[in-house]
Amino acid sequence: MSLKPFFAKIFAHNIYRKTQIWATNPIETQQRVLEDLIRQAKSTQFGIDHHFDKIKTFEDFAKNVPIRDYEDLKTYIDKVVKGEEDVLWKGKPLYFAKTSGTTSGAKYIPLTKESMPFHIEAARNAILHYIHETGNADFVDGKMIFLQGSPILDEKNGIKLGRLSGIVAHFVPKYLQKNRLPSWETNCIEDWETKVNAIVEETFDQKMTVISGIPSWVQMYFEKLSQKGGKPVGEIFKNFNLFIYGGVNYEPYRAKFENLIGRKVDSIELFPASEGFFAYQSRNFGTKNEEGMLLLLNSGIFYEFIKSDEFYTENPKRYTIGEVELNVNYVLIISTNAGLWGYNIGDTVQFKSLKPYRVIVSGRIKHYISAFGEHVIGKEVESALQEAIIGTTIRINEFTVAPQITPNEGLPYHEWFIEFDPDVSGEPENFDAFAEALDNAMRKQNIYYDDLIVGNVLRKVVITKVVKNGFQDYMKSIGKLGGQNKIPRLSNDRKIVDLLQKE
Repeated sequence: MSLKPFFAKIFAHNIYRKTQIWATNPIETQQRVLEDLIRQAKSTQFGIDHHFDKIKTFEDFAKNVPIRDYEDLKTYIDKVVKGEEDVLWKGKPLYFAKTSGTTSGAKYIPLTKESMPFHIEAARNAILHYIHETGNADFVDGKMIFLQGSPILDEKNGIKLGRLSGIVAHFVPKYLQKNRLPSWETNCIEDWETKVNAIVEETFDQKMTVISGIPSWVQMYFEKLSQKGGKPVGEIFKNFNLFIYGGVNYEPYRAKFENLIGRKVDSIELFPASEGFFAYQSRNFGTKNEEGMLLLLNSGIFYEFIKSDEFYTENPKRYTIGEVELNVNYVLIISTNAGLWGYNIGDTVQFKSLKPYRVIVSGRIKHYISAFGEHVIGKEVESALQEAIIGTTIRINEFTVAPQITPNEGLPYHEWFIEFDPDVSGEPENFDAFAEALDNAMRKQNIYYDDLIVGNVLRKVVITKVVKNGFQDYMKSIGKLGGQNKIPRLSNDRKIVDLLQKE
């Protein structure tokens, strides 16, 4: 046994104490962040255009800086991409995190020398909080794997660009280098299926203790491991005891994962994005994370919140951290030391605690179903599905939901496209009974949906079975297999499911 676990516990305690300082002074912390952001960007093109020199209060800020998404900020970002300095933030960015946009093609999200360290520190501190809370630090002596995009970076006008996960790979601390897998060469493989196969070969005989990644892609890795070893992942990796994930809700995958692993393992939920690292789970690691993740208020990000049901109204109220309420669906708005100002990242959150501030990701403001005025969000479909499978042997690989507005006969309905796990008798014994349970759970989640069912505007949910690997094939067909790509849980049209049915 090395000394690393001993020193990790000391480090974890120190980080915990520092976190408590800002977590117990949230309003003052956020005010300092806003003042610092305004001060540093005062002489930029954006700062001059928006009168940063006259901003003294949040009210001044809200009056001068409108809410924008990428399209609205694109004029400024295009200047940064062309190599201009002092546009959104002082100097030039260190990197661009390249993501796929819906209307603008590629999106270039700036990462600066001020913002980049917070991405790394947040991921590190999440693990350190786990160590502090559980006392478990032995895993630091084992091997850790992070399923991520290729670290090979391109360059645009002197600024390196790539996927965020690939950029982060360049910042792995030296003390983790010997423990980290896969190898650099394997990480550089672009084709996801080839990459996962190579990772399986490279890790199969290793002492793996920590595995991290988006659940849907880790599931593929686990399935290939089990096929190769002929036994559960937990028997292949006897010391594996910590799963770190982000990007999607883990609960729909939990039963499938526990079956693949053969036992329960602790998990840490993260809330990272190219635009910033916003929150991480800081306690209750062995159970369903119902109380949410600690919102990072001291990480170079100033937060605003707009109620989802007011977002598309004229001049919706912008709430600061001291004004939010529990269990209200808010659109998350950020201003950052990467030069994003009043920026709508598209995610919606709900607060589950105000002392300290803890959030869950409830969905995407553009990913909802409201074809009949019901405004169903991601959290509601995930919670309904989780309730419907409790006490059953049903295992879900993946799912998405879409409205059917013009059926061939009968009333319209919500159609659930579900890929069940056929390898462990994971399908419902009675599909009608399962659909009934799912519909009842949805009616409890959303009162408007319940009204539509009661009023005979909609009929009960319809389940369409997706063939094995159907979602993987769909993602591959649109060039988004693996990495940080995720299946939308629901949408207000049938574009996704129409393509899915062609696979």
